Amino acid sequence: QVQLVESGGGLVQPGGSLRLSCAASGSIFSINAMGWSRQAPGKQRELVAGITSGGSTNYAGSVKGRFTISRDNAKNTVYLQMNSLKPEDTAVYYCNAYIVDSSGYTGRNYWGQGTQVTVSS
Repeated sequence: QVQLVESGGGLVQPGGSLRLSCAASGSIFSINAMGWSRQAPGKQRELVAGITSGGSTNYAGSVKGRFTISRDNAKNTVYLQMNSLKPEDTAVYYCNAYIVDSSGYTGRNYWGQGTQVTVSS
């Protein structure tokens, strides 16, 4: 019932910018923390950025100062603005969110399908 769908990935040159979006849909009662993770080839999945329902944020050291996470609670959407992109940012980016389903009022973490971000000249 509840789904997270990422969009906005693609090919961008080093130093460029990209904005990812992740929209939650379905029978949602509430959304708590939301975040973005990424997985590069041969690497473990790592947390990139997280944001609480109140707007508090945290970032991986490798992206701090370059990436900005934000959310629009009215749209059940989380964003990741990525600036000054580097080749090492290349990965599949996944959004996740802790969502309470209004059908059963059961909360759990949900993951999106992922969107590819490639940073290359």
